[in-house]
Amino acid sequence: MRPFIAVWELTLRCDLACRHCGSRAGKPRDGELSTHECLTLVEDLAELGVREVALIGGEVYLREDWLDIIRAIAERGMQPTMVTGGRALTLERAHAARAAGLASASVSIDGSERGHDRLRALDGSHRAALEALANFRAAGVPVGVNTQINRLTWKELGATLERIAAAGARSWQLTFTVPMGRAADDPDLLLQPHDLLEVFPLLAELKTRATELGIDLVGGNNVGYFGPYERLLRDGTEAGYAGSCGAGILTLGIEADGTIKGCPSLATRAWSGGTIRHAPLRAIWERARPLRHMRDRAVSELWGFCATCYYADACRGGCTWMSDSLLGRAGNNPYCHHRALELARVGKRERVERVEAAPSAAAERESPAASESRRAPLRPARGAPRRGRVHSIDGNVDARRCVCARRCSDGVARSARLWARPRGRALAPFRRARAAARHGSVRHCGLAVIETFRPFHHRCGELLRHRNGEREEAR
Repeated sequence: MRPFIAVWELTLRCDLACRHCGSRAGKPRDGELSTHECLTLVEDLAELGVREVALIGGEVYLREDWLDIIRAIAERGMQPTMVTGGRALTLERAHAARAAGLASASVSIDGSERGHDRLRALDGSHRAALEALANFRAAGVPVGVNTQINRLTWKELGATLERIAAAGARSWQLTFTVPMGRAADDPDLLLQPHDLLEVFPLLAELKTRATELGIDLVGGNNVGYFGPYERLLRDGTEAGYAGSCGAGILTLGIEADGTIKGCPSLATRAWSGGTIRHAPLRAIWERARPLRHMRDRAVSELWGFCATCYYADACRGGCTWMSDSLLGRAGNNPYCHHRALELARVGKRERVERVEAAPSAAAERESPAASESRRAPLRPARGAPRRGRVHSIDGNVDARRCVCARRCSDGVARSARLWARPRGRALAPFRRARAAARHGSVRHCGLAVIETFRPFHHRCGELLRHRNGEREEAR
């Protein structure tokens, strides 16, 4: 198995401070790769069989050697593309990128000028994005647009489509805003799961209109799943539906310091497979457990509504980024059109509430287990003896948390999953987590699902209903 696309965060440095940014981009990441390391990585990507390298940030053009990296990608027969906020994407930079071999670009445009500037936290950013789109077109670079779907933008999507069509966009990717990073700091920005009942009919109308305008409208990986408009929205796929999460299957994520993940959007602390400074790229791709998660995950690992869903085998809980960011655990995704329809059919709906502040930027990027995982990221080869190390424990071990909407007596820590039998100091985090669970010092997740008409709690992957003060396991 080889990744089709590598999404590479070239730098975390950014000239915007977007309210929805999951990585809290602004300052460069500590220990970002040197030019030599980047060019070596380009060679490794080509040898791994990657066909497209999408450069993201931060902001790509803020790195001095960005054109050298684009040129190297093109020379190795891969397709270099980039995503930009466009604040300082001048005509000169657009021409230089085209000369270096840039195949296409996508500019972030979110709704009206007022809404976009508010989301991007900078007056004039909407105008700059449209200028960037025009500059790419003038330089001969095929250009598309990507848009966040949230409370600020979704009712303006129709006007946004007409605007970007007039500006010459060829494609339009739509993605739900995910509660991670700065977006988790501002929960009012997020759609509620029941809002999907209104959003998806609109997306179907926009798909038809976009086709008339010659624009390829594409839903992001967290836009789905299996509703009545699925085949229309996924007409570019062979199967006609979104399928399961592609992290570590079709996609490879690279952070600016060389950290490798199955998807660039996933939290570093739980999903890092290692760094190219400590292991070969091919070995990380083939053997690191976080990258193998979606390849190896069984339907039995799903929980909540997703565990009982008719489409469980095909969907596997949809976007891992959404469910992990929302509930601290993959395999149960409330942002699903089919799920919203099924609940509405029986007079129910879901909403999300913040019950704990999001972790800081430093906490999101590192954890006590992260340094260990960087040193020992690989799954033992077949027949090789297992080493006595903990690769990771379900997320950050210093915050063992239930996935519970309320501080109640049913809150318990998720059981730790060890990927290798630990010894010595490697066992200490696990022991601390177990002790915290025994003594009741358990913290709650940042966001949790709450059912409007019958409150429920997720406890160790089981649905618990409370009736007349008695606890009853739902079967």
